[in-house]
Formats: sequence, C-alpha cells, structure tokens
Amino acid sequence: METPSAPDNGDEEHAVIAHFRLAGDGFGDVDQRERVFTAEREMEAAAARACVGEIDGNEFGGGEAVVYAYGPDADALFRVLEPTLRSLPFRPAHVVLRRGDGETRVEL
Repeated sequence: METPSAPDNGDEEHAVIAHFRLAGDGFGDVDQRERVFTAEREMEAAAARACVGEIDGNEFGGGEAVVYAYGPDADALFRVLEPTLRSLPFRPAHVVLRRGDGETRVEL
C-alpha cells in the first residue's frame, strides 16, 4: 500500500546534515572531537544571531562525525553555517541540504 505524500506546507522544517571523515574507524581522536564540539558552539551562536535555525547535535562513529542542524530554510541555514563547516579540516566532507522537495549534496 502506498502512503500519499503530505501537501507542501510552508512551515516544514529543513535540515543541514554535515558529514566529516575522522581518523581511524572509531570515534576519531580527542582533538578531532573537541574541534567538532567547538564548531558546533560557533554554529549554534551564528544560527541564533541570524534566526535561521538551530544545531541539534552530533553523532560520532565508524570514522565519521555528523552534525545535524534544522530550520525553516536549509539554504539560509547553510549560508550561515558554511564558513564554520568549511573551516573544519576533516576530509572528505560533505553536507546534505534536506528540503521538502528533496535534498542536495554539497562537497566541502
């Protein structure tokens, strides 16, 4: 049975999901995790100042760090977060911009 799509409503929350490759196959090293935590605090402050959304946490594991952010407009949120995301040295890295009509991958 197919589930119908919900109608597009203008107040749908969008997401910016950043993926960074860390050292090894685990949680990265302590310095890497600290850099991600510091970047999260910077992005949270920037998103709050610009009133474009919020940082909703992270996941570490499998040699990767993922940072989640949500707001009403993924593109506006990404523009605010982008300088900090690009400043993190971990590569390869990419961001998924999730909108109501689909998603876009941006390489960092």
